[in-house]
Amino acid sequence: MTDEIRQDGKTVLKSEDGFSIPMFFNNLCGKNLSGNEYRNYIKYIALGEMGFKSGHIEFYRDGVLQRTGEIPKP
Repeated sequence: MTDEIRQDGKTVLKSEDGFSIPMFFNNLCGKNLSGNEYRNYIKYIALGEMGFKSGHIEFYRDGVLQRTGEIPKP
């Protein structure tokens, strides 16, 4: 099983472990974090280190779209 987070049609994160990509996706969409912790995660980790940009993201499992979300502007 291959999980991916894509943005603008390109894979930004990919894994076959079955749990890390859904967790990252939830972090990026604000489901696991909130307030200053979420804002700092977006600004310094997602945008600063992971290669994402603000905007639409998609979570795929084995090439099939599972969920969509948004990364807000910091």
